Amino acid sequence: MQDRSLSRRSVLASATVVAAGATGLAGVAAAPAVAHGRDKRLKKIIARMSVEAKVGQLFVPYFYGASATAPSQADQERNLRELGVRTVAELIAKYHIGGVIYFSGWTNNIHDPRQVAELSNGVQRASLSLPTPVPSLISIDQEHGANVRVGSGATQLPGAMALGAGHSLSDARTAARISGTELAALGIHQNFAPVADVNVNPANPIINIRSFGADPREVGRMVAAQVTGYQRAGVVACAKHFPGHGDTGQDSHTELPVITHTREEWDRIDAPPFRAAVAAGVDSIMTAHLQVPALDPSNDPATLSPTILQGVLRGELGFDGVIVTDALNMAGVRTKYGDDRVPVLALKAGADQLLFPPDIDVAYHGVLAAVRDGEITEERLDESVLRILRLKDKVGLLSDSPLTSPREVDRVVGSRQHRLAADRIAGRTTTLLVNEGRTLPLRRGQRKLLVVGASPAFPTDDTRSTVPELAKAFDTLGYATAHLVTGRSPDAAAIDAAVAAARGRDAVVVTTDNAGPADAQCALVSRLLATGVPVVHLAVRNPYDIAHLDGVRASLASYCWTEVELRAAARVIAGRVAPRGTLPVPVQRADDPAEVLFPSGYGLSYGR
Repeated sequence: MQDRSLSRRSVLASATVVAAGATGLAGVAAAPAVAHGRDKRLKKIIARMSVEAKVGQLFVPYFYGASATAPSQADQERNLRELGVRTVAELIAKYHIGGVIYFSGWTNNIHDPRQVAELSNGVQRASLSLPTPVPSLISIDQEHGANVRVGSGATQLPGAMALGAGHSLSDARTAARISGTELAALGIHQNFAPVADVNVNPANPIINIRSFGADPREVGRMVAAQVTGYQRAGVVACAKHFPGHGDTGQDSHTELPVITHTREEWDRIDAPPFRAAVAAGVDSIMTAHLQVPALDPSNDPATLSPTILQGVLRGELGFDGVIVTDALNMAGVRTKYGDDRVPVLALKAGADQLLFPPDIDVAYHGVLAAVRDGEITEERLDESVLRILRLKDKVGLLSDSPLTSPREVDRVVGSRQHRLAADRIAGRTTTLLVNEGRTLPLRRGQRKLLVVGASPAFPTDDTRSTVPELAKAFDTLGYATAHLVTGRSPDAAAIDAAVAAARGRDAVVVTTDNAGPADAQCALVSRLLATGVPVVHLAVRNPYDIAHLDGVRASLASYCWTEVELRAAARVIAGRVAPRGTLPVPVQRADDPAEVLFPSGYGLSYGR
């Protein structure tokens, strides 16, 4: 139940109580008089803060544990070892933290919706116990598709490239609204989505299917639709990764990529989705840890570049919302400067929120020292705090109570209405690339199936994986389905076992996951084709796999391997729904990348 003692108390003071959404919905600016009145109230809050509290408002650290005050002993020990405190409540009290970020798996923050909501309430209670009680802006990376944090119990939705294949602005907006509504019910009010990167490099190791596609205009339209969906649901959207991470062959988690686009190419390829996000009223934009010499020849990553953040993003694009850094523990931002200097330089460049510092004590005291020494003025510090408070005000955190209700969690999260909508959206994204001899849909007599191949685990549940879950989806449709996991690198014995299992089956569905030239997955497909049993190929990650497969007579792309995409693919293969998706990226020939095998917009349907 909601804590009525907190709901009755004033969060700050009577002058700071503002109704949720007072600044309007996405793309609708507050009237000047309203904005002036809001800022006047928020500046009164800032005036009551110590310098230490103001610095704390900027940070968004991680922490371990499923409870704010009573995590497991193991999580307490991890917190103590890495953060110097035992609980997130202690972390908030020690550093006056303005926000935190949840992860699944390694931080043990997320188990089920009820638990997440109570964790959020615990975080807020800790924030309201500060000398200046400002609620936390709780953040998450819930992009959906391959990058999802809240799994079991919440609605799983198609990821960005799948939505790009569906080409429906309405579906993109609806997916974001559903996701945002569920996040808000969990007490999470900032989502680091949508991805605004244009994936023009098929070898991109970090963006790829997290992008809506390769066409800047189409990506911009989808980004704007999702910004609107999230923010109408009461969640802060965040377009990322500025100034564009779509044409990299390196992962900024492990090194500092360089974007070699000319200024004209950047304007044409990378900028349009961010311009569209700004036009749609996006609340926050995340920086990228990469160099763009055409925008700034200093060799500093964009996160630390005043030229890029203030000159281009704020000056040229006119963005006045919150600039949040990508995670400061990533190698791409730590190549030139120490962990005490990186957050200082990010603030001087124009950032507001400092995400995931590798050492919160070092980062916090680095910024605090810079303010006390005059390197960062208190006026500059106040600018960032004001922007952050505007977000908290907009999503209602400065209203009567920032707590969420278990009843609302049960009503909203993973509701039947949301799950049915997710299935409908996914059903419009599966893309049919090859269908020689009308191999698909499966015929009425083809009831005995074998599902075999690569089987990546679900993003938030490593006890479930692609091949058995796809087989289960076919069983639900009335098929008699056997399955065999051969993995991304099947050896000769695994391939022989798959060939043997195919005997006596009416059809084989073989999954691939990021197949490449001379890949063992390709050898598996080739051997299965040689059996004479009809073979249906499903690329469960990148749509580029088909370029490496010879002789395939039926091939589809699902753009991800989570439950909702697998169910959609099974329905298409079975003929329960017709394939409607078309490629949002071109697929080049494996032997000649200059030649396009399947262009953007390509996709077959039944009867054509």
